[in-house]
Amino acid sequence: MSKLNGKALLVQLNIRQATMRKRDKKATQDIAMSNNAEVSSGNYNKALLPMAQPLDDIKKLTWNIRKMFYENTLPWLTDGTMILPSKNYLSFMEMYRKAKSQWEVLVEDFIRDYPRLIRNAQISLGKLYDPNDYPDTDELRNKFSMDVTVMPVPADDFRVSIPDNELAQIRSEVTQQVETATAVAMREAWQRLYDRVKHISDKLHDPKSIFRDTLIDNTKDICDLLKRLNINDDENLERLRAEVEQSFTKLHPDSLRNNPHLREEKSNVAKDIMKKMGAYMGDI
Repeated sequence: MSKLNGKALLVQLNIRQATMRKRDKKATQDIAMSNNAEVSSGNYNKALLPMAQPLDDIKKLTWNIRKMFYENTLPWLTDGTMILPSKNYLSFMEMYRKAKSQWEVLVEDFIRDYPRLIRNAQISLGKLYDPNDYPDTDELRNKFSMDVTVMPVPADDFRVSIPDNELAQIRSEVTQQVETATAVAMREAWQRLYDRVKHISDKLHDPKSIFRDTLIDNTKDICDLLKRLNINDDENLERLRAEVEQSFTKLHPDSLRNNPHLREEKSNVAKDIMKKMGAYMGDI
């Protein structure tokens, strides 16, 4: 049975949205001819809705949702599948559902504004405007979708009607795949903490560095998140995470700004933690 049984799920974030861009064959040919170039030397992809703020708002929120997804999960497979610890599931789903609801509102706002945006595009695109480039509202709405696919972590405890020796081989391969993927995921967790501590050390050590409140706030967020991302309950990771939390998250930003000696002291603390982490990360 996998060590991750009951501790994690595999998740995929699936987002589809209209790009509202299209290759203009005639414009591509005209540009090539005007520059004495082969048509295959490039493409002219026109924005069907130039300066469309409602579409830009959707793209911005989409980027933020993807960022939230990757922050709250760890890498698993190269196809975009991530691993979500069970103890982070409720927190993640609450954020995802709220963000998805906001995203769907923006999509409806965009579709409602679509006729006006087409009229503006007719002016902006000039001779490049082609009414046949634009889907109707129903077709456009179908170009937008968002969902999260949830799957169990593969386990070696399964039954199938094949020879025992083949079944044993499959079980061995599945076990090895899970162990390898788990190691990659845990290395990412370690790396996130290490990068944060290094950032703290660099900022506090450099007297010319701009010091913002977010240095402490972001450290609090990462320490809190890593409690939930520790998928195999690594005691060393938890101990060092707690040390970072105790050493830095209770500091007041102004005390660090106004006290160069405290900044240097805390920079050295960060360097010491980095050394401890380096010893463990070499084994991951």
